[in-house]
Amino acid sequence: MYEAYWGLKEKPFANTPDPRYLYQAGDAGELFTRLLYTLDSNRGAAMLTGESGCGKTLMARALVQQLNPESMEVALLTNPTWDPEGFAREVLYQLGHESPPQTRPEIMHRLHEVLYENFEAGKKTLVLIDEGQLIADPAVFEEIRLMLNFQLNDAFLLTMLLVGQPDLAPRVKSSAPLDQRVAARGALTALAPEESGAYIAHRLGVAGRDEPVFSPEAVRLIHDHAEGIPRRINNLCDIALVIGFSRKLAAIDADWMKRFIEAEAGGL
Repeated sequence: MYEAYWGLKEKPFANTPDPRYLYQAGDAGELFTRLLYTLDSNRGAAMLTGESGCGKTLMARALVQQLNPESMEVALLTNPTWDPEGFAREVLYQLGHESPPQTRPEIMHRLHEVLYENFEAGKKTLVLIDEGQLIADPAVFEEIRLMLNFQLNDAFLLTMLLVGQPDLAPRVKSSAPLDQRVAARGALTALAPEESGAYIAHRLGVAGRDEPVFSPEAVRLIHDHAEGIPRRINNLCDIALVIGFSRKLAAIDADWMKRFIEAEAGGL
């Protein structure tokens, strides 16, 4: 709609987990490195937490993209509301077994076979659990721990990446045997004011525009209103580009950004 007007190849502020748009700065960059090392070196489990809208899913997908697809099998699990048996069956399904066994002993036996087959073929196996805070049954955490027991003398046959909102962390910590298997962990937080400007510039650059669209004062207004939450920054910037295009603005300054924020908040 507005891409050509602003000199963009695509929409820069879509709330989709496109790894190209991952912005790594400061602690987030260090966290990405630690998590990637844990997953790539097959060290057991890693955990990524953060408030809604801080970019957890985007970082998780970017981590997966960094792994060699020829040597890594990935099971992506979302909306984790299973019981332990359903969880194990879903892992098998996501690893390509459309008709997994029905009983728990058969499921676990087959899963162990699959993991070992992958190992023999020179492949690692990663299970990525997104929205982990939705796991309601504590027995599922015990099932995760048991799956991490699938290992050889010198290597795990399975690596887990647990992703979720902040209350996931204490739930994992309440199970000491599982918590001890988490080799790396960290939390994403809201962006600092200077990071919000760099974040906006990064996304515009990925979409094809190197020149700024928003004045520094407009960026500060965006940061303050969005409280540094990337998803909320995306929403504000996207609607500002739409309205700026419709009004044929050359750039978006603080005055116009204030109007867009008031309109977005229902003030007009």
